Amino acid sequence: MPLPLGIMPTQIPIYQVDAFADRVFTGNPAAVCPLEEWLPDEVMQAIAAENNLSETAFFVRRPDDEYDLRWFTPKIEVDLCGHATLASGHVVLTKLTPNEEMVAFHTRSGRLTVLRDGDRLEMDFPAQEAPLVIDTALLAAVGSALGKMPSALRVTHTIMAVFDHHSQVASLKPDFAAINQLDIPYVIATAPGDETDFVSRFFAPGAGIDEDPVTGSTHTIMTPYWVSRLGRNPLTARQISQRGGNLWCRLAGDRVIISGYARDYMRGQIEV
Repeated sequence: MPLPLGIMPTQIPIYQVDAFADRVFTGNPAAVCPLEEWLPDEVMQAIAAENNLSETAFFVRRPDDEYDLRWFTPKIEVDLCGHATLASGHVVLTKLTPNEEMVAFHTRSGRLTVLRDGDRLEMDFPAQEAPLVIDTALLAAVGSALGKMPSALRVTHTIMAVFDHHSQVASLKPDFAAINQLDIPYVIATAPGDETDFVSRFFAPGAGIDEDPVTGSTHTIMTPYWVSRLGRNPLTARQISQRGGNLWCRLAGDRVIISGYARDYMRGQIEV
């Protein structure tokens, strides 16, 4: 897309990082673009659409040596993204300031930190409670869209469909068009795990993402629920998408601490 008048062509570094991945080709790939100053919103959105990944992150360094961070799906800007924050923290702590132990990002969801946790990275995010919703019409609509009826629904800005067994979540064949017709076109499917404390999948056709490979932000909703239900803290989690990824989650008051691995896949340059 042409740049607006007055904006000079520029070269932008880009990193692609597999987040929540212990090896490449797993987890959730995110693009990360460090900027000297903000590009016009429409240009960042066009770059995210061109990348065609779940999220592209852009950040700008602040005078206090912290960063302003924004996330774009191929379709919209979002308020919170876990895997692209993990990827951004990985880029800062391994490429830009490799001697630092922690980086802070200022976002639409407040100040978020990423710090080294051995070979993993640990993120500090706001916890989100999802109240139980007893709505037979919504339950039927979600069950029809997912192809299986959940045992319960909990709803915030995202619908959390709770199932009794991990195999039910693994075998879902969702109707993405039907999910997109829901009043809230974002659905988590979750259940107790077999090798982890809980499992999940996440469908977000409203953001232009049919199924997200591994979603850090949904674990800010699921962690308070599963800590309360299972009666233990911390918890292990796995998102059982085709790529799959592991997360370590801990409830700390009104915060959720999420840890995961990040692996480099690609480094390049965008010419805009």
